[in-house]
Amino acid sequence: MDTEAQPTQRDRTSGPGTTGMEGRSRFALVSRFTDWLPGGRITLTLFVCLLFLLLLNTFVAQPFQIPSGSMEGGLRIGDRVVVNKLAYRFGAEPRRGDVVVFDGTGYFGDADYIKRVVGVGGDHVVCCDKEGRIEVNGRAVDETAFLYPGDSPSTVPFDVAVPRGRLFVLGDHRSDSSDSRDHLGSPGGGMVPVGEVIGRADWIAWPFGHWTRLHRPAAYARVPAAAEDTHG
Repeated sequence: MDTEAQPTQRDRTSGPGTTGMEGRSRFALVSRFTDWLPGGRITLTLFVCLLFLLLLNTFVAQPFQIPSGSMEGGLRIGDRVVVNKLAYRFGAEPRRGDVVVFDGTGYFGDADYIKRVVGVGGDHVVCCDKEGRIEVNGRAVDETAFLYPGDSPSTVPFDVAVPRGRLFVLGDHRSDSSDSRDHLGSPGGGMVPVGEVIGRADWIAWPFGHWTRLHRPAAYARVPAAAEDTHG
């Protein structure tokens, strides 16, 4: 009986005892690391937080400060918006009306820009109709809900076919915006490659008094689909 009981006793104690020792060993390792690290646990906590913010900024969301008045009156100089970097990561692409941040290197200038998407690949964008409105695929777009007060849709006439994989973008403050209209004769024809889009501006995060969500305006909802025979 004694010889049978001894292994049983060892079996009961070996599992929990081993787990506890492993847990204590890992805790001791962290403890030794924090003892070696200047500032101890506070420094470690700050490091973990910074790493989390870095990953968040790289893959999920990024703050962007409005550098000019080209998107007034919705976005003012100095406003900080939260750019959703996942908006177009899984097959989705920018849609008409989206406010996007993109890298303008080689197309607009060596900087990041924020503009509103007016035309996507395949679209035919014209300015202007008899009432002074921009037309997309033959449908007039009423931009009064977001256009800067007193501005016309454009003082520069244009008639463009947007190549596949590119975007035609304009600022809401048309009289104070350098956008696709100003680069029609430049390499790329003023069209921004979808691959250069960093993300979609979803929120105004600062100042707190201006905190709001940016919605896609309904003005583009009735625009028909682009013609299938339009080529880039």
